[in-house]
Amino acid sequence: MAATYSGAGRVALAAACATALAGCWIGATRSEPGMRKPSGAPAPGRAVSLIGDGSTSYTGAQPHLPRPDRLKPGRRPPQFVVFSWDGADEDGHRLFSHFRKVAKANNATMTYFLSGLYLLPETKRELYRPPRHSPGSSDIGFNDESGIRSTAEQLRLAWLEGNEIGTHFNGHFCTGESGADGDGAGEGGVGQWSAAEWKGEIAQAKSFVKSWKTNSGLKEEPSLPFDYDKELIGGRTPCLQGRQTFLRAAQDLGFRYDSSGVDEQIWPSKTDGLWDLSMQLVPFPGHDEEQVSMDYAFMTGQSGTQTQGDPDKFAEWGDQLRDGLLQGFQRAYDGNRAPLVIGNHFESWNGGTYMRAVQEVIERVCTLPEVRCVSFHQLADWLDTQNPDVLDRLRTLKVGQAPAQGWRSFLGGPVPVPKRPPGAPPVRR
Repeated sequence: MAATYSGAGRVALAAACATALAGCWIGATRSEPGMRKPSGAPAPGRAVSLIGDGSTSYTGAQPHLPRPDRLKPGRRPPQFVVFSWDGADEDGHRLFSHFRKVAKANNATMTYFLSGLYLLPETKRELYRPPRHSPGSSDIGFNDESGIRSTAEQLRLAWLEGNEIGTHFNGHFCTGESGADGDGAGEGGVGQWSAAEWKGEIAQAKSFVKSWKTNSGLKEEPSLPFDYDKELIGGRTPCLQGRQTFLRAAQDLGFRYDSSGVDEQIWPSKTDGLWDLSMQLVPFPGHDEEQVSMDYAFMTGQSGTQTQGDPDKFAEWGDQLRDGLLQGFQRAYDGNRAPLVIGNHFESWNGGTYMRAVQEVIERVCTLPEVRCVSFHQLADWLDTQNPDVLDRLRTLKVGQAPAQGWRSFLGGPVPVPKRPPGAPPVRR
């Protein structure tokens, strides 16, 4: 039976992503013609200081990363929308490069959760020592020279365009039921890992990024233009499992946010010192219950874990995702203005219908007035800049609830002086 998700507050994501994510690996190919020319190297004039073997480098502040602004009293908050991608890599479908271009065309930046193994060649797989598994084990694929070159190129270009490079960790070990609280994972799955094991997994994810040139032999390629130790401030756990122990590790390592949960469309707060930027429940057209704001979740509610279901329903299923996300967006935009968090995969599930749907959402919402399509990094920066009392007040608004007396009154703005009839004495305040 296809899984659906319902309930208030945090909910469990009821289908393991492992089966589908194993399909994330589709033999990588070289970048499309012409992409080697704009190699993603820093622009002329930007100083480059290589780090380690030159796989990464420090090139100064990230371009196109806006300085966060504090919300002025009485002003309506902007409508933030975060599009995020699990396990991001550039394979034969070239979806990474495609959605980079879609983002640029629609004034958007995004978060790409990189799986570290996509920068590790198959021939060096035993360098990966996953917790509770033998060396070289993984539930997703490794990469080859061509795929690593293509993925590194997209990472360079994405960062230089203001996008964020987060982490989806490495081996994607999911078993049993998925859940925002990290329960139900079987023996060896991430849901059973200790905080120390999570720290080891994170250290390896960083290592594969910081040494991709040595491991792949692609020493003549341009470096990634960022220091990953500083750039990496958040991620999403595989199948949303293992979150509780991951949060303890992440706090010790200086992470600033996590997006491994499921919540309602309300303003975020902090959990264990990290911003809880969970995905959310949004309308599921044609169903009484709501669904998680992720392509995989909609798929499981339509074709189960079968990634290529009935072709006659592909268009309908994509429209359901598009319309559900748009309805979730609209009730926040007209209501409490809570940030909308959307999770995606670079996949061609059910004929690629979800990729089409997500692109249509980006094109419809990201250029609207007062909308900011941003990365988690940018959203966390904005939240950190706000008056805590203002955020506390925003959290009192329920899903889709706009302030009854208007934003000016709700957020403490100055009360407008009423108009006076002709000849009336001045209003004293």
